[in-house]
Amino acid sequence: MSYEIVLKRIYSPQAPEDGARVLVDRLWPRGKRRESLALTEWYRDASPSLLLSRQLRQGEISHKVFAVRYRGELRDHPESLHPLMRHARQGKVTLLSAARNLEESYLPLLQQALLEALHNEDVADHEPTSSPCLGSTLKR
Repeated sequence: MSYEIVLKRIYSPQAPEDGARVLVDRLWPRGKRRESLALTEWYRDASPSLLLSRQLRQGEISHKVFAVRYRGELRDHPESLHPLMRHARQGKVTLLSAARNLEESYLPLLQQALLEALHNEDVADHEPTSSPCLGSTLKR
């Protein structure tokens, strides 16, 4: 199955084709009123931990190290992706962030993790529940 998960700055204008608009930043964006954003949800649990974000922002770790650790956070807490996966199964999802450069933020990593989790779940749903060999031995 194909899923449409797009990235957008929270400061960009809302568009009718955005689908579910989910703010995934841990902190609320400066200067934005909740009513003006037309959010479906503000979901913080899939964003990087405050410690990890601070380490990157202060230059204590490189972006490469950040990416590895963030993927580790998502891997250690797969349930943090479930609400976003539910939105993706219902239609287009726009992940929103206040990051200045979306491509260098954590959003592409989150987008990739979501797509992988959805794919893995889809594959698991299509696997047979029992071995074909077992079925043939029972019919004898």
